[in-house]
Amino acid sequence: MHISKFFSIFARFFRIIGMKNFIYDESTIAFVTAAAQTCLLIERCNEHERDEWREQMLRLLPVLYLRTRLVEKQEALSDEEPQRFVAEEDYNYALIGMRNLLGTDDAYLDVFVDRGIYTDEVQTAYISEGLADIYQELKDLAAAFQTGQESVMHDAVVACREAFDEHWGQKLLAVLRALHAIQDSTY
Repeated sequence: MHISKFFSIFARFFRIIGMKNFIYDESTIAFVTAAAQTCLLIERCNEHERDEWREQMLRLLPVLYLRTRLVEKQEALSDEEPQRFVAEEDYNYALIGMRNLLGTDDAYLDVFVDRGIYTDEVQTAYISEGLADIYQELKDLAAAFQTGQESVMHDAVVACREAFDEHWGQKLLAVLRALHAIQDSTY
């Protein structure tokens, strides 16, 4: 056996062990669990009263944020985009369900942020839309874990963590702020 082939096999073996350690790591499992709980609460929003659902979201979203931040950043195993599982119908079901539940509490004013630069531009944003966008990322992650394919699971965590940094982390914080404001008696 050529020495280069030996090192190639050796490197692949340690990469697989590293992948398994990452997807079965306590912080990754806690993140995936929080993601699944969030998806479930969103999917079953029509089974709750508005105030009860909002209170559960106010408790769950900070946990999701923290659990996501604690996941160690990794490199994807594949150069291809991770598989997407959420169909447009799933997204719309979640969006409409939350929109109906929240009613007039859905809309809030937000300051536009582009690449960390705040502007004076205030726009109307929607809790339901922000959560539906987050739901899409989280549900893709949860569905990847249901496949049981470790490489798919690994790359789904990597993609979801990167998407958190790029966009859905900010959406989560904006939605959390809006939900918190509803609790405030001066809202």
